[in-house]
Amino acid sequence: MPTPHNDLVQQFLLPSTATLTSVLRKHGLGNTYMHGVAPLRPGTRMAGPAFTLRYIPAREDLNSGEVDNLKDAQRVAIEQVESGQVFAIDARGDTRAGTMGAILATRLQQRGAGGIVTDGAYRDSPVIADLGLPAYAAAMNAHANKTVHHPSEFQVPIACGGVAVFPGDWLVGDSEGVVVVPVHLAEAVAREALEQEEKEDFIIEKIRSGASIVGTYPPDAQTLAEFAEWKEKKGRG
Repeated sequence: MPTPHNDLVQQFLLPSTATLTSVLRKHGLGNTYMHGVAPLRPGTRMAGPAFTLRYIPAREDLNSGEVDNLKDAQRVAIEQVESGQVFAIDARGDTRAGTMGAILATRLQQRGAGGIVTDGAYRDSPVIADLGLPAYAAAMNAHANKTVHHPSEFQVPIACGGVAVFPGDWLVGDSEGVVVVPVHLAEAVAREALEQEEKEDFIIEKIRSGASIVGTYPPDAQTLAEFAEWKEKKGRG
């Protein structure tokens, strides 16, 4: 299934989340890395615009009766997720119950979702991990969502891992965690992150060859000149 913004997706899949946080700091943004949110499977990479869902605490009169797929905010949201979008769930950092299980995650995968992220937990986590769908969470918990959570609304600003996420913001994940890139900065941050990643590759190469960090990290004028020559030799200049 084709993914929207495919070029931007490919760019974001290359730099690390650490590099992205450094670039975002240069744009004046210091709170962009989700706290306590980690991949279910090591080696995971993810990038895509956010489709948001907000949970509020469960209450007996809100979660009574059978689930109505045509009214339940979570179910309605899942059927609206478009190819490449990352389904982001605000669970208030509460991990006492799963925010979704394997069946709904499989449905998102079939819709072409770029991944799922929550600051809560998943149930059926081993099955979700094996789907091949990038999945990030704060924990695992076998309890069903409505024992603790009530799906309130979707495609609204949410908090996830202590970070503000607006619909359309880019969520980029690697083996370390997830970074939120505001949509209006996405193209610039992707470009600058690739440039910084390349520079850091060069610096690591110098350090491995015995160079001191003095004049190398951060790079002085001589190191920057050597970097430009290195890029030229690699055909990147």
